[in-house]
Amino acid sequence: MHRMTALIAGTVLAASNVVTAAPINFTGEIDYHNDVIYTYFTLNTDANDVRVWTDSFQSGTNFDPITALWQADGTLIDENDDNDSINPATQTRFDSGFSLASLSAGDYIFTVATYANFANGGMLSNGFSYDGETPIALESWDQPANDIDMGPFWSVWLDGVSSASNPNDPSDPSNPVPEPGTLALISLGLLGLSVRKARKV
Repeated sequence: MHRMTALIAGTVLAASNVVTAAPINFTGEIDYHNDVIYTYFTLNTDANDVRVWTDSFQSGTNFDPITALWQADGTLIDENDDNDSINPATQTRFDSGFSLASLSAGDYIFTVATYANFANGGMLSNGFSYDGETPIALESWDQPANDIDMGPFWSVWLDGVSSASNPNDPSDPSNPVPEPGTLALISLGLLGLSVRKARKV
């Protein structure tokens, strides 16, 4: 009986260690037509069913995105203009992304740009089509194949990854946040020193 109890307890414990990470979401706003949003993610082990996608087009409320997936060394894996089949419940016509049956352990980069700011070739270091252009604020830009006054909101989802970060999302806990009041304390300290110096003179 004790052996059976131990076996059941061991099975329950093993099952409880199989944790499926919840999808990760980053959001923000893109300022200019030639801005590119970078999301970094890691796979600790080889993975099946990795998904990375946008769901921010919202039937034309926001800009039409182009996404690309890169190795950590900047080698292009794939680029996608339209793919709204990854999460049909929230994606709309021009949303984009990748559903990967398998992906090797390692570090990756997922970029979001505006249509038609495609990658210049197979290396991230080559940049994007609109890099040399004067930045145009999104609300003033007439996006090709869409319309003027496209909204700036972007939303990126990752599912099946070990960890991820996005420097463009201020709510991402991996981004450094200045301590509240630090600048004020430094200013008070400097003010105190100047008052002290003035009294000595």
